[in-house]
Parts: sequence; C-alpha cells; structure tokens
Amino acid sequence: MFTAEERDDTRERLLGLARMDADVGAAAVTGSYASGGGDRWSDIDLAFAIRGELEPAMQHWTDTLYQQFAALHHWDLPFASSIYRVFLLPRGLEVDIAFTPASDFGPRGPNWRTVFGETVELTPGPPPARDEFVGLAWHHVLHARACIDRRKPWQAEFLISGARHYVLALACLRHGVSTRHGKGDDFLPREMTAPLEATLVRSMEEAELRRALEEVTSALTAELERTDPALAARLRPVLSEITSE
Repeated sequence: MFTAEERDDTRERLLGLARMDADVGAAAVTGSYASGGGDRWSDIDLAFAIRGELEPAMQHWTDTLYQQFAALHHWDLPFASSIYRVFLLPRGLEVDIAFTPASDFGPRGPNWRTVFGETVELTPGPPPARDEFVGLAWHHVLHARACIDRRKPWQAEFLISGARHYVLALACLRHGVSTRHGKGDDFLPREMTAPLEATLVRSMEEAELRRALEEVTSALTAELERTDPALAARLRPVLSEITSE
C-alpha cells in the first residue's frame, strides 16, 4: 500500500509536469484533499484545462503515466465536457485526472483548489433528482421480486442492494450530505442506518432473499413517510403486495 509521502510526492511531480506542458493552461487539485480533508488512504485528484483538443493531450498524459509512473491500467469516466481518466499505479495509488476544455475549466463544487492558470465561472448543475431516487428504488423492488421468482438469486441480490443504496441516497438528500457513490452514507445518524442492516442479504437462499426484500421495501416506505406521506400512502399498498405474495 502506498504511503502518504509517496502520494504527495507523486501529486507534486504531476503538477510540475503540468506546469511545463504547453497544452495545459491551468490545473487544480480536487477531491477531499483540496478542501483540507483527506486522510492516509486518499488518492490523487487533479483537473487540467486543455487548450486544444482533449484526445492528443490525454494520450500524452497517458504515455507519461505509464512510462514515468509505471501505471498498470486506466479507464475513462465522461462528465459534461470533461473526461476523467483514472489510473492505477503500483502499490494501489489511484490518480484521477479530469481533462477539460479551457473554456469550461472551473470549480463544480467546494472540493477545488486552483494551482495555476485561470478558471471560468460555471453555472451550478441541478441538484440530485429526488424522484429519480424514488423511482429507481421501487423499480429495483419490483424487479428483485421478479428475479426471485425466476430463480435468479444473484440478480435479485444486486437489485435488493441497489434498492438499499437509493433509500440511503434519499436519506442523504434529506440530511444535506453527498448522494454520490455512498460518500454521505457514513454521515447519516445511527438511527437512520441501523435499521438498514436488516436489508443485507446473508445468503442466496430464496427465503433469505424474500426477507431482505421485505426489509428494504419497509425501509423505503419509512423514508418516504418522512418527506412525502402522500406518496408513501400511494406506494405502500402495491409494494406490500409485491413483497407479501
């Protein structure tokens, strides 16, 4: 496992190379480290403003990561006009670099610290869509039940776990913490998360899958009752019917 010193040295080496790259007009540190957070296990999150086409610049940096930093693998995550290229380095160090056209380069949230160059003011994106979380939750409940009946236990487990994720996302939205990738889940009060332990699937047996599905359905209804009792009342009969048959 990498050390904090190794991580910090790698970050500074990358920023030094960015300063010398004519294609990089600006750079920023992003992620938890940028806002004074981070810990021993935090990875490296950077953002580069690219003056020209993204693809040649990304290829140059990909070559650099493999040749100078011994990268083992990478993959891409597009977001708006940016492409996040995610690299795995030896000793488990992850390096995320957002390549963004210079005309769109600016902070999209609080976890941002400009290192050099200029940024632009961006229009904040829309808040997470509550109805999307609600819809995905009941969608997963319906399809989990169908998978149990179809004797597809692994898909059923996937959907039950997904439904739990969306219940947690709804709770995170209510408490004003991050809804992305479970980042806010551990900031929820214990009285919110403790009942959800019962939704964990403990085996692939049909009875266990049905038990966990009933628990996550109850958790969804309870969360809806806190914020939208009318919607909870509309959904409760059909959800109860699905899980009780």
